[in-house]
Amino acid sequence: MNDNPDDKKLESQHNGNGFSRRSLLAGTAGLTFAGALGGTAEAQNAGSAVASQQTSHMSHGTTSLSGRLYQINPGMTEHNDVAHDPADIPPPITRREPQTIRIDLETIELEAHLDSNSTFRFWTFNGRVPGPFIRVRVGDTVECYLKNAEDSWMAHNVDFHATTGPGGGAVLTTAMPGEEFAFRFKALNPGLYVYHCAVPPVAMHIASGMYGMILVEPEEGLAPVDREFYVMQGEIYTEEPFGTAGLLTESYDKLLNERPEYFVFNGHVGALTEHFPLKANVGETVRIFFGVGGPNFTSSFHVIGEIFDRVYVHASLTSPPLTNVQTVTVPPGGAAVVEFKCEVPGRYVLVDHALSRAERGLAGYLIVEGEEQPDIFGPIGEPPDPSMPGH
Repeated sequence: MNDNPDDKKLESQHNGNGFSRRSLLAGTAGLTFAGALGGTAEAQNAGSAVASQQTSHMSHGTTSLSGRLYQINPGMTEHNDVAHDPADIPPPITRREPQTIRIDLETIELEAHLDSNSTFRFWTFNGRVPGPFIRVRVGDTVECYLKNAEDSWMAHNVDFHATTGPGGGAVLTTAMPGEEFAFRFKALNPGLYVYHCAVPPVAMHIASGMYGMILVEPEEGLAPVDREFYVMQGEIYTEEPFGTAGLLTESYDKLLNERPEYFVFNGHVGALTEHFPLKANVGETVRIFFGVGGPNFTSSFHVIGEIFDRVYVHASLTSPPLTNVQTVTVPPGGAAVVEFKCEVPGRYVLVDHALSRAERGLAGYLIVEGEEQPDIFGPIGEPPDPSMPGH
């Protein structure tokens, strides 16, 4: 008889094909995944009951989330949080000689804020989505130590796109709960690269939050700018419709059919609006390291009211940048680097210009402070709403 309440909880969470979370955990160690992951029947019925009492898609009137593109958002309830502060980024590298760099990653699963009235069990690197921004120099030897937290339900590992070697390190780091493994690789190619968990089903681990980026600076480093930010886009697939309250359940069927309920920047709805808006001043230069964890959707990254002075397409830092670009296409598992000067104060909105995704949570703010610049931007006469600055 199994008297462990945690084991009973795991064993009770079956999907329609009879797969439990514990059997999936065993499968993630290398077996072929042959079923779908879902919640209990009771949880699904409860989610349906809640969903029937509210609007599934907040796309009409004052409930439209696209209002955040041009208006201030309401406040949100506080929950445990996985959002990664986009300003939390290591400084530029000034040394010119390669070194051995140690990276410590811990895979942590936790229930945390998803939307103003919902939570989700995220799978993370170091408790944040995206995981830590890693900064090394071309020629560095990177030693990665990965530990899977003891209370995890799943096996986890890490695949670095910056690695030259089979699996990007995934096979060498696959860890069951409580295990720790390490590997090393030499950073041979400069660029901005995605890393992610690669335990099967890979897409589910990524959709649950297991992605991040590593910057491999070229030998001469990067040109100086005043501000650098770290932004990643992802999708979240839940059994319950968008806007449902409470603890939401991951949906393997929707994942396979590429039907996300949420699109997010840096972890959850509102992470870069209410929680961690980007901040700069008039006259400063900004660099955004932008990536798409995905796992499925390509982004058309755009900042409303700004033009990218320079874009390093596909994050190729050794190729000449494109100049004067409005929107850049970034595929899942890909990245780009954009740079621009802040010339007018106000609130600029980061979006994927597939703008229906704004209705499912995808938006961020860049707040620029400083003196007005009427010769560059300003109203003629009285604006429609004098209480709003219009930008």
